[in-house]
Amino acid sequence: DERLRALDDMMGGVLEIRREDILKMDIPPPDFISRPEDLWTEEEKKVFEEYEKKVNELNEDKEEYRQFLRNEWNKLEASIKETTQNFDEIVCKLSEKKLKSQMVIYQEELKIVNLIYALLLDEELDTREAGLHKFLMKKKKEKVTLYPVFLRYGQVDAFLKKDIVVTRKLSSHPQSLEHGFMKQFAHIPGDLFEELLQLYKHRPETPRTETLLDTANPYVKGSPEDYQDALSLLMKAMDELDSPEHMPSGLDQSVWEHFCLARRNKMESEELVKWKALALAEMQACQRRRVDENDKMKSELESTFQELTWLKEEKMKLQQNPTVQFLLKQGQVELGSTQIPEYSDAILIDRRVVEELNCTLAAQGEKKITAMVEFKDFSKGIIQLEWEHKKMKMQIQDLKEKARDIVILPISKDCQLFLTVQNYDAHITQHLAGMEQSLGVMDKLHKKNVKNHQKKVRELKKCIHLKEQANYELSLQLKEMLVSVSERMHIFEAADTRDISEKNTRQRYQEIVKQKHLRNHIREQEKQLAILQSEIE
Repeated sequence: DERLRALDDMMGGVLEIRREDILKMDIPPPDFISRPEDLWTEEEKKVFEEYEKKVNELNEDKEEYRQFLRNEWNKLEASIKETTQNFDEIVCKLSEKKLKSQMVIYQEELKIVNLIYALLLDEELDTREAGLHKFLMKKKKEKVTLYPVFLRYGQVDAFLKKDIVVTRKLSSHPQSLEHGFMKQFAHIPGDLFEELLQLYKHRPETPRTETLLDTANPYVKGSPEDYQDALSLLMKAMDELDSPEHMPSGLDQSVWEHFCLARRNKMESEELVKWKALALAEMQACQRRRVDENDKMKSELESTFQELTWLKEEKMKLQQNPTVQFLLKQGQVELGSTQIPEYSDAILIDRRVVEELNCTLAAQGEKKITAMVEFKDFSKGIIQLEWEHKKMKMQIQDLKEKARDIVILPISKDCQLFLTVQNYDAHITQHLAGMEQSLGVMDKLHKKNVKNHQKKVRELKKCIHLKEQANYELSLQLKEMLVSVSERMHIFEAADTRDISEKNTRQRYQEIVKQKHLRNHIREQEKQLAILQSEIE
C-alpha cells in the first residue's frame, strides 16, 4: 500500500511523533560542509550557524530525555526493590505460619502417637497378665491332680529304700549260696567238683517275657502271675537239667539230688533278684520323672510369678510416670549439643521454685563474698599487727644497742656539762660571751705582741744587717787568713818544719769556736725571724 509505505518512510509508521524518537533523529548536514571554510559564502555561513543551533538543541533534547529515562529507571528500580521486599516479607510470614501450623500438627500427631502407644502398651500388659493368670490356673489344676501322688512321695521313698535294702540282700544271697555249695561239696574229688561247679553256674535258656506296667499305678511291680509263669518256665528247664542224663559219671545219686536242690534254690533266688531289680529300676525311673516334673512346675511357677511382679511394676510405672508433652518457650531449654535432646530423665519443676533457689543462691553468694572480704580485712589487720610487732621488736633492739653504746661511750666534759647543767643553753651563751671577751683581750694582746715582735724584727734586721757586714768583713779576713795559711803551709812544707807553738794553736782554736758559735746564733735568729714573718702574714 502506498499510504502505509509513505507513512513508514516519512513518519516511522506512526501518525504522531513519540518522545523516544528524538534519540533516533539526526539533522542532515549541509552539502557545502565538505568544502573548506574559506570558500563558504555568507549565506552558507548563516546556514551552517543555523545547523549548529539545531544540532545543539537536538543534543540538549536528547540529554534531557536521557536524564528523564534515568530518573524513570531509578524510580522503577526503587519500586521493584520495594515490591520484592514486600514479597519477601509476605513469603517469610507465610513460611513462619506454615512452620507454626506444621509444628502444631506434628505436636498433635505426637500426642496421638504417645496416647496410642500408651494404650497399646497397657493393653499388651493386660493381655499378658491375663495369659499368665490362665497359665497359673492351669498349673494349679495340674498340681491338684498330682497332689495325692506327691503326698505319697514320702511313703514311696521309704518303700524304695526298703526295697533297695531287700534287693541288696537278695543280690548277696547267691554269693552266699555259692560259698555254701563249695563248703557242702568240698569232699567230692577235684574233677567232679569242677564239673559240678560249672553245672551249678550254668543257667538254662528260657523264653523272654515282656512285662507291661500298669500305667494307672506306676509304682506297682510286675504282677505275681508273670513272676509265677517265668518261674514255672525256669523250673521246667531245670527239670530237663536235673535229669540223670546230665549227671556226671562216677557221682552218687544222693549227691546229685542234693546238687539239684541247691541249684534250684540258687536259680529261684536269682530269678527273684532279677524281678526285684527290674521293679526297683522302674520305680526309681518313675520317681525321677515325677521329681523332674515337680521341679519343672516349680520353675515355671516361679518364672510366671516373677513375670507377674514385673508386669505389675511396669503398670505402676506407666500409671505413675506418664508421658506429658509441653510447649516450652525459646530460651527456657538448655541443650548440651546440637542433636535433638531426649527428655526421658527430665524433671518438671515450677519456675518460681527455680527463681527462689536462684535468689537464695545469690544471697548465699553475697554472704560468702562479704565473709571473704571480712576475712581479707582481718587477715590484712593481722599482717599489719605482725609488721608493727616486728617493727617494735627492731626498735627495742636498736634502743638496746644505743643504750649499750651509751654505756660504753666515753663522756667528755661537754657531755657532762650537758647532762649535769639544767639550763645548758644559758650556760653556753655565758661561756660564749666569756670566750668573746677573752678573744677581745687576746686580740689586744696579740696586737701588742705583734707590735713588739715587729719592733724586735726591725731590731733584729738591723742586727742582721750589722752581722752580715761583720760576717762579710770576717769572710774577707778569713779569705786573707786562708791565703796566709796556705802560704805558710807551703812555706812549712818547703821548710819542713812542724814545730808549732801552742799559743798559736790555742788562738786559732778559739777563733774557730767563736766563728761556730756566731754561726749557730745567726741560724737561731733567722728561724725566729721566719716565725715572726709567718705570724705577721
